[in-house]
Amino acid sequence: MYLPRHFEETRTEVLHALMRSHPFGLLVTQGPAGLLANPLPWLVDAGPTPLGTLRGHVARANPVWREAPGEVLVVFQGPQAYVSPGWYPAKAEHGKVVPTWNYAMVQARGRLRAVEDPAWLHGLVSRLTARHEATQPKPWQVTDAPGDYIDRMLAAIVGLEVEITALTGKWKVSQNRGAADRDGVAQGLEALPDDDAQAMAALVREASGSP
Repeated sequence: MYLPRHFEETRTEVLHALMRSHPFGLLVTQGPAGLLANPLPWLVDAGPTPLGTLRGHVARANPVWREAPGEVLVVFQGPQAYVSPGWYPAKAEHGKVVPTWNYAMVQARGRLRAVEDPAWLHGLVSRLTARHEATQPKPWQVTDAPGDYIDRMLAAIVGLEVEITALTGKWKVSQNRGAADRDGVAQGLEALPDDDAQAMAALVREASGSP
């Protein structure tokens, strides 16, 4: 990934926070058939290594797990939004502006390991369920389903674990513009109705040090 220094984010806690808030990461592997990309929901654990560990699962019928262990890339896409040159005060001053796209992204590299242990898988799906059911009025739990049914479902999946060896974060949030243009971008995004625009406006203001 092309990464100018002014767009680089290196703080592990910030990178993990994006990965947790946007957990549907794209697993990219290189196998006998060439490059493969599998989108999966991941859990991000801070340990046991300094950069953390990713844990998820795939259908047993998915061949990706049979190619483990191997070096992989997992891409997490955070907020992203089109930036109109009309938002820049600089447009009225000299007109030398063009459109661009703002985004925040994390790329995690590591070694993939397949896990078939039923207890490990039960713990994983229980954690995933608790994480994503937390906002429901009556959260569903794995124990709500019959035990023999859950056992059959677990037999149909394989766990994946990636010990992260490298984390790369790119926060392209208008840091290359002047203060007035950054404020114009934030205001333009804040006027839009979608969640990504609102989240990006907050990142632009955070990078600018403004409320």
